[in-house]
Amino acid sequence: MAGDPTQDPNYQPPQSPPSFTKPGGTSDFGYPPASASGPPAYSPPPTGDPYGTQPPVPGQYGPAGGEYGSPAGGYGAPGGYGAPGGYPPQPPQGYPTNDDKTWALVAHFGGAVGAVISLGIFGFVVPLVVYLAKGQQSPAVRAHAVAALNFQMLWSAVAFVLLCPGIFLAEIPSVLVMVGQIVVGIIAGVKASEGQLFKYPAAPSFIK
Repeated sequence: MAGDPTQDPNYQPPQSPPSFTKPGGTSDFGYPPASASGPPAYSPPPTGDPYGTQPPVPGQYGPAGGEYGSPAGGYGAPGGYGAPGGYPPQPPQGYPTNDDKTWALVAHFGGAVGAVISLGIFGFVVPLVVYLAKGQQSPAVRAHAVAALNFQMLWSAVAFVLLCPGIFLAEIPSVLVMVGQIVVGIIAGVKASEGQLFKYPAAPSFIK
């Protein structure tokens, strides 16, 4: 037939285009070759929960000892809420028990009250009672009682000398000594309520 290229002796049939597929199953463009069955089905990640659909697992988030859901360092753990040393507050530092704290306060405030009642002469009585009653049982109470007792013994003796019969001109200095015993005793008691041992001024170490 005229014009039929297939009759030309030099005619060659057209070739199919190259597939551009490399060994290993990937094309020159980095994509896997097309599949006759369509795109591959979705498969979830092999491990983990990237979308947060699962509940937290102890030890999953964070290092050991501080992970989410771990009892270490969490609610109710040592040092946490409701644990020893947390809330509710415990006795101040330096007092093993609330009873020791009470006796320490009695030693300081009792010295001030004794000075008021006796014009300063018997300010040492209450600290002495605390020292004898609890001094051998609690080191904390002993320290507070000794501090109050040494101060009150000295200034009780001074108040007694100033109030001796025949030294009427010394009544005003005696009142000033009594006021000092009261004020210093109250300050020491306030410090003791905060768990601190107050260092009394002008207090020799009669008792250690």
